[in-house]
Amino acid sequence: MSSALRRDLDAARERDPAARSTAEVVLTYPGLHAVWMHRAAHGLNGRGLHLTARVVSQVSRFITGIEIHPGATIGPGFFIDHGMGVVIGETTEIGEDVTVYQGVTLGGTGKQGGKRHPTLRDGVIVGAGAAVLGPLEIGEGAKIGAGSIVVKDVPANSTVVGNPGRPVVLDGQRVDPEKIHHPDLDHTRLPDPVADALDCLIQRVGEIEAEIAALRAGVEPPPKGEDPDCRERVKEGIREARKASADVA
Repeated sequence: MSSALRRDLDAARERDPAARSTAEVVLTYPGLHAVWMHRAAHGLNGRGLHLTARVVSQVSRFITGIEIHPGATIGPGFFIDHGMGVVIGETTEIGEDVTVYQGVTLGGTGKQGGKRHPTLRDGVIVGAGAAVLGPLEIGEGAKIGAGSIVVKDVPANSTVVGNPGRPVVLDGQRVDPEKIHHPDLDHTRLPDPVADALDCLIQRVGEIEAEIAALRAGVEPPPKGEDPDCRERVKEGIREARKASADVA
């Protein structure tokens, strides 16, 4: 088995906690089947056998529900989890140890020739249902949140959420570069400044309502919750909302 195929297999075993054995992964994982068939199609495409390569690609799509153009360049250790509905365009470039989940689109914009699909550097994770569109670059170790629509370059070691996708910081810290080849796959706990701002406002409204009720009843108002960062979180949420609106416009 070639080095790339072995690393694809190892990636599936290491990154899917449901994987119980090598045999199970080899026989039942459509994401692995799609990647291996793509490597065959890509080799044929590189030899000028474009029609044969497209036929192999279409057979893979029929079997796995995953569409990868034979022209896409994919590094070793690529893992497609579940995989149904994944689309990877012709000029896409994917580095080593990249993970994508079901429903991801790595698509092009416009009908111009040349480079029109994204480049994903080593260690990138793209959450379920996300779309990365155009000839942009997703930096090393970046994470794209589920359902995000990304149309601009993403810095290395950053986390992007929303539509349009915008970089956010997880717990005030950058992603550890040492985790690039041992990624944190929990892409469901991504920060959302707008949601944090709304939580603060809801908390404050509840406190004000309790104070008014206490004053009407002629009793001592209940103590206020201690959250000294609430005001700053509201400001940050407003800034992010304005930035997102400007990006859409």
